[in-house]
Amino acid sequence: MELVHGRSLGRQFGWLWASYAVSAYGSGLGFGALPLIAVLVLDASPVQVSTLSAVGPAVGALVALPLGPWLEFRRKRPVMITMDLARFAVMMTIPVAYAFGRLSFVQLLVVSVVVAAAKIAFGAASGAYLKALVRQDDLLVANARFESTNWSSIAVGPPLGGAAIGLFGPVITVMVDALSYLLSALGLTMICGRGEHPDRTAKRQVRAGELLDGWRHILSHSGLRSLYLNQLLVSGLIMATEPLLAVLLLRQLGFSPWQYGLAFAAPCLGGLIGSRLASRVVTRYGRYRILRIVGTLRAVWLIGLAFVQPGVVGLATVIVVELAIIVSMSIYTPVLATYRLEHTPNERIARTLMAWSISNSAAIAVLSALGGLLAAATSPRTAIAVAGLLILASPLLLPRRQDPPLTSDFAVSTARVLPPAAVGPQQSK
Repeated sequence: MELVHGRSLGRQFGWLWASYAVSAYGSGLGFGALPLIAVLVLDASPVQVSTLSAVGPAVGALVALPLGPWLEFRRKRPVMITMDLARFAVMMTIPVAYAFGRLSFVQLLVVSVVVAAAKIAFGAASGAYLKALVRQDDLLVANARFESTNWSSIAVGPPLGGAAIGLFGPVITVMVDALSYLLSALGLTMICGRGEHPDRTAKRQVRAGELLDGWRHILSHSGLRSLYLNQLLVSGLIMATEPLLAVLLLRQLGFSPWQYGLAFAAPCLGGLIGSRLASRVVTRYGRYRILRIVGTLRAVWLIGLAFVQPGVVGLATVIVVELAIIVSMSIYTPVLATYRLEHTPNERIARTLMAWSISNSAAIAVLSALGGLLAAATSPRTAIAVAGLLILASPLLLPRRQDPPLTSDFAVSTARVLPPAAVGPQQSK
């Protein structure tokens, strides 16, 4: 499959990408805002902060579960707009309540649940919409552009958000994040075209068994099953080390807050490098080989964090390890996202993406809790070392053979959803 890297993906994709970018940068600015408000404004205890960080997203995942079959057979763009508007509305309640002195911890928890559920539903709808919006051989390029935007927002957003909080107060980043969802919704309304035509009527009632259809598809497909299990283990173990590393660096090794921020912000620039390389390395080596090789590479670096020492050398060690992980992830993730879309029938995309997202959140929560317990029983360095050793087994879960994509399914979907001009060759920039 030949990828023409400079080819325009069309004005419709441009609006979708712009909408994603504005919400991603808004979320980057608002990263960690709710726990920070809980501490600075409500004087929340460590238990409350942990509850806000863990229980809110977990309950949000449960709330999102029945939305999968519901949104599967509805037009995806209105669903995405609705989820953006829901996040805008619920997040704006925080500065309003703060202004009137009525902000409470329960409100923060409710906001966290709604935002988590809307994020999962939006992600499932946007994945299905992307498959209908661009040509099949442009899916990887499109996913790489989203990945690049995601990492750049992580690199730039939190430092700017921290400065904004220092200048304007603790709720400013929440307001910016909320407004970014409103702008995202407005951008989505600018996408022209006839829109999708679901295969079944929206009035049809959802059967209880359909809630598990996403998992059924993943587990019945050998390639998806392997990638799914691998992703749960890798993402769960990598995210489980983040709070442990914070304790190790800030409390035990005496790193200053600015050094800690630098250790995580600087490597995010590697995400720009990896995402720009993704389509090129796939063109040269093939998707299956990249999934195998880069999927293995992203797992070998974590153990290095167990050997971090104080001082400049330790700071450099964290930056190098995190950079290697992020470059590998930013190459791998667009390829994985493209594979997942190509190997999922249109009538199951939303449920499959939602099942994947819910499982990923659950894996992170469980492994983070286990990591915390192990760190309490031993030490953060020991828990990081154990995670680094366990993740070395993850390449064994990667697929061992290449499966052909559902090309006929994609062609039927594209012909049904887009006008004839959008299905044919697109003009260059």
